[in-house]
Amino acid sequence: MNMPNQTDVQVQRIRAIGLTVTNCDRSLDFYTQALLFELVSDITVAGQDYTDLEGVIDAKIRIVTLRLGDELIELMEYLNVEGKPIPSDSQSNDLWFQHLAIVVSDMDRAYAHLHSFPIAPISVEPQTIPPGNKASGGVRAFKFKDPDGHDLELIWFPPDKGQDKWHQKKNRLFLGIDHSAIAISNTDQSLHFYCDLLGMQIDSHSLNWRATQARMDDLPGAEVQITALQPVQDGVGIELLDYLVPGTGRPIPSDWKSCDIARVQVEFVVNNLEQLVNKLKQNRVQFVSPRIVQFSDRSRPYKQGCLVKDPDGHVVLLIRHRLSP
Repeated sequence: MNMPNQTDVQVQRIRAIGLTVTNCDRSLDFYTQALLFELVSDITVAGQDYTDLEGVIDAKIRIVTLRLGDELIELMEYLNVEGKPIPSDSQSNDLWFQHLAIVVSDMDRAYAHLHSFPIAPISVEPQTIPPGNKASGGVRAFKFKDPDGHDLELIWFPPDKGQDKWHQKKNRLFLGIDHSAIAISNTDQSLHFYCDLLGMQIDSHSLNWRATQARMDDLPGAEVQITALQPVQDGVGIELLDYLVPGTGRPIPSDWKSCDIARVQVEFVVNNLEQLVNKLKQNRVQFVSPRIVQFSDRSRPYKQGCLVKDPDGHVVLLIRHRLSP
């Protein structure tokens, strides 16, 4: 696999992560109270541009933007379409699995705080990855679901792990978002998409298994190959979760749309959107948007956008930021 250089068409950074929600007010309450996100903006958008961008006819979307530390999420409620709920029997190896890893300064305090809110736990309790795991030994994590069933993770890094900013002294309990992890069916296939085509770079590899991973994922005998990826400007990364045991779960249904609640879309700022779109078309990547959508609406932070799917059907929003040249 060829590593990108600075002149390649590539992802620069992740601007935000969008979650389709059933009710923005309910999700806003949860994320601001249980996880201490802060409100940035609350807008409603509609029109042909958003219909084309998201592939949902007559889309009318309320978008609530929230910040935690340096990172943003967008809660997206489709006001005129009722999306399908996340399957209640979802597991971590199903290919629609995608979690946000929220960094905490004190796992025990964060875990206690979280339990006064309506969460559905995935992990038995916070788990500590064994020291024999070079990439993530000593990391503590707890997985759970938000009121819509979106997968979330609290993560705590020991002094020798994680980005430097997670170790700067801050008197906050919830610090920001480290990465979004996605279940995949084949590591090489996903690396071709995210590294060869989008220009992300491999940060680390690890193999997580034994009882700790089983208790974390609520999957007996879980064994997962993890590949961490970073954009060239660092910040939020992507983790590829390739489950070797019990193996790849169910595929993402081909008829799921952006209005369905399981949809999570990562917003990638790219340095040349037109060139990248042409490159993806040449490589037969599946597009949701029929065109690059141009936005004159100054309420949106990007000038152009185009929604595509990765090899397993996770959606990726490629954008040209208004601050870009």
